[in-house]
Amino acid sequence: MQSIWALLSFGPEGWGDDLAYGVFITVSLALVTLPLGLMIGFLVALAKRSEEPSLRLAGNIYTTIFRGLPELLTLFLVFYGAQIGIQQLVRLVSPETTVEINSFIAGMVALGVVFSSYASEVFLSAFRAIPRGQYEGGYSVGLSPRQTMRLVILPQLVRIALPGLSNLWLILLKDTALVSAVGLTDIVRQASIAARVTKQAFLFFGVSCLIYLALAIISSFGINAIERRVGKREVAK
Repeated sequence: MQSIWALLSFGPEGWGDDLAYGVFITVSLALVTLPLGLMIGFLVALAKRSEEPSLRLAGNIYTTIFRGLPELLTLFLVFYGAQIGIQQLVRLVSPETTVEINSFIAGMVALGVVFSSYASEVFLSAFRAIPRGQYEGGYSVGLSPRQTMRLVILPQLVRIALPGLSNLWLILLKDTALVSAVGLTDIVRQASIAARVTKQAFLFFGVSCLIYLALAIISSFGINAIERRVGKREVAK
């Protein structure tokens, strides 16, 4: 038992600091991906409910592609494919220049577009759940379409979409494990390195499972607090 605690301790003799750094990278990646995915998802939802056929078509193509592709394949396309494409463009100007895409940025972009494709459907369903009379009521009191969206529709949209977006956050948190495939030192990669060095695969992958479960539990408490706060605001109105 002492050897196990020694392996998990902090300092030069243990792997605790490496796992802690992996937790930091994992949580950081999820947190920076979330607003990107929400913003793109909301814009795609607006496009899919637009009266302009080309925007609706573009939104449908976007969600079909990124909901249909495996997340790992999307990550590889961004990390390797985008790097090749940017390299070719840069060589037109400077043939000697080399371009490398940071694995953190690649993970953020790949997970962001996947998250946004699912978030757009959540937003779209929330839009459809809001009665048309809410828009007409905003217009009737002199609000512009933008003001109606910001003051009348968005507060209701957030309340309706929150449960679905909460589930997507938990999925995003778990999907960050995929970035270990492109060399980012997240929880899974740090555990893999420790397992190879110490020959204690069950220990370190088991600890990784516990870490992800702890992050999910903490997220659930945070989500429940947000839902209660939104519910109280709704009751107060």
